[in-house]
Amino acid sequence: MPQVLEQSIQINAPATVVEHCITDLALMHQWLNPVLRCEPVGTVWSTDIGSQSRFIIQIPVIQPTLNTVVVERQPGLVVWGFKGFFQGRDRWECQPISQGTNLLNRFEFDIPNPLVSWGFNTFAAAWTKQDMQAQLYRLKRLAEGIDYSQ
Repeated sequence: MPQVLEQSIQINAPATVVEHCITDLALMHQWLNPVLRCEPVGTVWSTDIGSQSRFIIQIPVIQPTLNTVVVERQPGLVVWGFKGFFQGRDRWECQPISQGTNLLNRFEFDIPNPLVSWGFNTFAAAWTKQDMQAQLYRLKRLAEGIDYSQ
């Protein structure tokens, strides 16, 4: 049975601007947790279906890495799938509303290794949920600060 962490936030900016904050690597690094680094696998960053990237946790010595591939992509939607110490999906969906955008982030995963699962649930689950919310607030500030009137 997969674990699910789901959070959303209302952003006073058009869905296209919010999506750009999610899909542009330079902008992504402005709202991602600073201990996370994302980089393309290969030389070109993309969020097209099949594009690969890796998320690296900046922990000295071990630097756990989660390899991802874009498994679903439509305007306003990016879903990264991953297999490794976590297996699952990270879904980012921009839902246009009258006052801007409702951004939904759904992190659905299994942890096949019982020891890693115990460690995550014991030490990191609450922190991960808080971090997801903090990322949404940073993304909100970023998107709302972009001049999209031009």
